[in-house]
Amino acid sequence: MAIQVGDKLPEATFTVMGGEGPEAKTTADIFAGKKVALFAVPGAYTPTCHKTHMPGFVDRIDELKGKGCDTVACTSVNDVFVLDNWAQDTGAKGKIEMLADGSAGFAKQIGLDLDLTERGLGVRSKRYAMLVEDGVVKVLNVEDAPPQVDKSSADTLCSMIDKSL
Repeated sequence: MAIQVGDKLPEATFTVMGGEGPEAKTTADIFAGKKVALFAVPGAYTPTCHKTHMPGFVDRIDELKGKGCDTVACTSVNDVFVLDNWAQDTGAKGKIEMLADGSAGFAKQIGLDLDLTERGLGVRSKRYAMLVEDGVVKVLNVEDAPPQVDKSSADTLCSMIDKSL
């Protein structure tokens, strides 16, 4: 069953690019005691993710921070090197924390994995955006079918976040 509003995120480990190379970060490291806007894309550099989803969050980073988000993060079932280059290419580097979920472990744990093996893409993450406060999901917007970016857009998430959340 997919994660829902009110649920606590499971313990998982992501790979992030640190100053000296790849580093492990747990959900506790990322979400404990923080308000985090997290969005997921099926794949870095894929057309909708690259041209629409990521740019929306890069463009609205100041608004998200102004609404009390300590961190804006993106997760994808890609390796950390791809995500690091993608962050550089989209202007997200240093603004959006890139969380590599290379084996789809986190996506599977929260029930938002997407099997695209018949298309040669393997297991990916569904496209979604969520607001997480101290590890608990407060807002969750999952797209019904790719390549839509309506429910999971930065615009939609921004409109749902109130500083009082």
